[in-house]
Amino acid sequence: MTENAHRPVGLAQLSLLNTMPPDLVEVAARAGFDFIGVRVRPVTPAERPYNLQPGSLMLRETRSRMEDTGVTVRDIEFLLLDGSDQREAWLRMMEAGQALGASSLTVAGADPDSARLVGTLARMTEDGRGFGITPTLEAISYQPVASIAQAADIARQAGCRIVVDTLHFNRYNGPGAADQWEELRANADLVPLLQLCDGPAERPASRDGLVLESRSERGVPGEGEFGLVAAVAALPASLPVSVEAPSDRRVAELGKLGWARLLKSGVDAVLAQAGSAQLTGTLDRAGAK
Repeated sequence: MTENAHRPVGLAQLSLLNTMPPDLVEVAARAGFDFIGVRVRPVTPAERPYNLQPGSLMLRETRSRMEDTGVTVRDIEFLLLDGSDQREAWLRMMEAGQALGASSLTVAGADPDSARLVGTLARMTEDGRGFGITPTLEAISYQPVASIAQAADIARQAGCRIVVDTLHFNRYNGPGAADQWEELRANADLVPLLQLCDGPAERPASRDGLVLESRSERGVPGEGEFGLVAAVAALPASLPVSVEAPSDRRVAELGKLGWARLLKSGVDAVLAQAGSAQLTGTLDRAGAK
């Protein structure tokens, strides 16, 4: 397991999207991760669906591997809240999440009507209490809810929480972008999970480019220019982190386990640097990487 004794480290499903959850548990265990995130609902029609509903064979296999390895499931995903009635979908997701022992369900805000989105999330949060699952709103750079400030404001009104993804944190360039660091620290109490990846400072020029980068080609923590040490140090030292770094090219080169081990090595190095910076008081949040 992880060498970071006080901070659980996880492997997000998107890092190995085409790996079935039982196999993802095995890969995560062999690479030294403590937990995984599981995609219990596909995001696009092209994705392979994983049936993890109570009573399914895949759920039984996943839970068996979890018991054998000690790897847990912390978060499930993914629901894009677009203003339509999606209650049946999220209730099914929560059923699967409860069966896996998850505590959060990641959503994104595609509904341009913020008042309606608050209402949707408030009802979702109420439903989640019966399953032990809290919705976490992720600010996504190419969706209507794109900034930490927006996500935090909506989450506080709805009674839910937010998840921070360092890709979208760095790619946001809308109103208030210069205040992202301050917003991150000011809303640390809302964050149950930090998702880490890395990449170049230069932002893709188009929305399609942002989507492609997000879903298919992110970097190993510590290999890019995202200021990950500063992001980690801005949040509580015990906060769980999860590596969400898909790379079709590097998975093909290294294999699933090789990629997972490289991601684990990268995140361990970032966490060690952040810990040292916090202890010595040498962190320059504007320039730390």
